[in-house]
Order: sequence, then C-alpha cells, then structure tokens
Amino acid sequence: MTRQLTHPRDEIMQTMERIYRYRMTTTSGGNLSIRDDSGDIWITPARVDKGNLTRQDIVCVKPDGSVEGLHPASSEFPFHQAIYAARPDIRAIVHAHPVALVAFSICRQTPDTKLFHQAHSVCGKTGFAPYALPGSRQLGSNIADSFKADCDSVILENHGVVVGGESLSNAFQRFEAFEFAARTIVKGRHLGDIRYLTELQLEQAHSRSVALDSFKPEPATAQEMELRRQLGEFVRRGCRQRLLISTEGSFSARLGEDSFLITPTQRDRETLGVSDFVLIEGERRERGKKASRAVFAHQAIYRKHPHVQAIAFAHPVNATAFSVTDSTFDARTIPESYVFLRDVERVPYGVQYHNDGSIADSISAASPAAILENDGVLVTGSSVLDTFDRLEVLESTAEAVINARSIGNVSVMPESVIDELRDAFGLNNY
Repeated sequence: MTRQLTHPRDEIMQTMERIYRYRMTTTSGGNLSIRDDSGDIWITPARVDKGNLTRQDIVCVKPDGSVEGLHPASSEFPFHQAIYAARPDIRAIVHAHPVALVAFSICRQTPDTKLFHQAHSVCGKTGFAPYALPGSRQLGSNIADSFKADCDSVILENHGVVVGGESLSNAFQRFEAFEFAARTIVKGRHLGDIRYLTELQLEQAHSRSVALDSFKPEPATAQEMELRRQLGEFVRRGCRQRLLISTEGSFSARLGEDSFLITPTQRDRETLGVSDFVLIEGERRERGKKASRAVFAHQAIYRKHPHVQAIAFAHPVNATAFSVTDSTFDARTIPESYVFLRDVERVPYGVQYHNDGSIADSISAASPAAILENDGVLVTGSSVLDTFDRLEVLESTAEAVINARSIGNVSVMPESVIDELRDAFGLNNY
C-alpha cells in the first residue's frame, strides 16, 4: 500500500466535497470515516452541512471511546465501528444516498456489476443488508454480517449504500463505480433489456496486458507542455461533468506522427496533473509511468487515421446506457447532433481489447464516434477540445432521446433534412 501522507481530516473533507459536488449525497446525508494505524476512527460529524465541511469539523473517536472534535460523531458511527471490527482489512468507509443506489435499496435489489468489467472488478463482492433503525446497533450488526461474508459494497434496505476499502480513495472509487453501474441500469431499462457480461467476457478484459519498452524522453517542447495542460483540464472537467469516471476510460492527444500523450492506468482521473500523462513513442512508453491499458487501441486509431488528433474512451451514463442494450443510437435527432456525430457505429464487445488494430475500423472521418458494447463510447476529434465537445454532444443527445421515450415516439429527421445538413456543413466531403 502507498504510504499515506495526507491527514485524515483533509482526506475526508476533500472526498466529501467531491461526493457532494457530484450530487451523490445531500447536505445532511452520508458519512465518511478512516481508521488509522493507531486504531483511531476519523469520521464526519453529526448535523453539519456536508456542502460546507471544513477540516476542523472532522471528529476523531479513540479506541477507548473518547471523542476529540468540535462536534459529536456521526449518528451512524456504530455501523462504521461494526464494519471495522468485522473486517480488519478495511481502513475506510463511504456511506451515502446517491439516487440510483437508493432506488435499488427501496426495491430491495442489488445492481449487477457484471454490466462492465471495471465495475465488477472495482466493486468487489456486493451484498444487501436488511433494514434497521438508522444509527442503531442492530443496523450495525446487519451491515457487519454482510461484510463478514466478504462483501465490499452493500445496499442498505430503504436507506442507501455503504462501501469499504483499503483506503478512502479506494472506497470512493468503489462507491463511484457501484453508483455508475446502478445509474446505467436505470437509464438502460428505459431503452430495453440490459445485457450483462459472461465470465469469459469479464476475463477477456481482465487478462489484457500492455507490454511496452521504456525510454527517457527529451526535454518537453512547448507543444507537449500545451497538450499536457489541455488533457489535464479536460479530463478533470470530464470527471466533474460525470462524462468520465475516476477508475475507467482514457484520453489521449497526438504529439507527432507516431507519438502521443495518454492517461495513465490505475490513477484517479480527476487528480491527474501535467506530469502524470504518459508519453508514447512508437512501441515505447515514458520511463517510470504506466500507460492506460487502452494504449494499443489509441495507437491503432492514430496510425490508421492521420486526421485524428485526440481520442477519448469514456463512460457518460446516458450514452453508455445504449451500450448495454440493443437499442440503436441515432444522431439524426437535432441538427447539432448529426453535424457533430454523423452516423455512430456500434462495436461488438471486446474489439477494443484486441491488439490487432481492428478497433480503428470502427471510426472514420464520416463516423467520428462509436458505441462500445458494455464499455461506453469511443470519440475522436481534430483536437482535445473538439473531442471533448463531441463527447458532450453525444451524451446530451443520448439523454434527450432517453427522456423523449418517456414522452412519446422519438422522431428522427428525414433524409431530405440530412442531405440539407450535409450540403450546408460540407459533410459530403467525408
């Protein structure tokens, strides 16, 4: 485990700010805790605005039960304590009430994380804890029983969710992936039956590897510095707009004929700085860094399509809902959607994991984006900004179509309108 240097007060405060900003809890709902090496439990306080939490608000509960802090500990402290007692390997806990997981809790169901390989891997074993009075010892006992059965992500009946991890960042990523799976299932059911992955498909994604030689790069050019800045800015914006999730997806920008910058693997996407992006030159990666496992897919696209200058593999929830159903995504809904996206292809599951370059066949100048079955979307563009803009349009269009289905039949623009758009915007040149 990486040596922890951030104080528990700051880590809890920063993580709660992120959860609240993502609208995954309310002002009064949810609580976070960390158990340190001394056995102290640091936890969010009772009855303090989660949207305005400061480091001084965080409470420390000692092993003898004494409390240090300006406020009483969260009323849910008993179940945090019960989980830590049941699972010595757990060092941090996230409890919150994100809407999609609450929906599952009041239907007495647990989201199936076999929807995505990454969610299944990150969330661990999932469970369901029967209802008991919030803050009660009985609730703690019910939840602890699920964790004793090696569950890591647990739905609380008519309540919410609680997840544990080896660190608070690990617990947050587990919580985010669980909530993302739940939201995608809810959205997908508006479109049709949900398709889940088989064990063989899950293993196909899990077993892929990236073997690249390393090299020490020359001093960065101004162009490289600028692309690193742009990637950092738009990856962070993508996370905050929930177009990307912290544990999955990749973003890259072309630097030269056979070189590009790409997001690293196993790093929280929102916290990436300019130095974290990995320089790829041919079959080599920047020394001391691990490139995204999608690096060969990015490389194949750049090599086949000289016009592509930036690529994103992402998981915006509404567009991803199309990827887990057989519903066809049609961009012929409003002019902007068609002009930006044109004809969006559907790519069978697993093509992006092959190192044969076949993923590059799924996009072209006339089809700059694609839906990846059970793995989100692929978007390309003429710059980092163009790619991000196209990703936003794709997600907005998908959300509009899903919402429209609850109102009536979706009406797409006729071929005459499409021909007019092609002429007006020069799309016949592609």
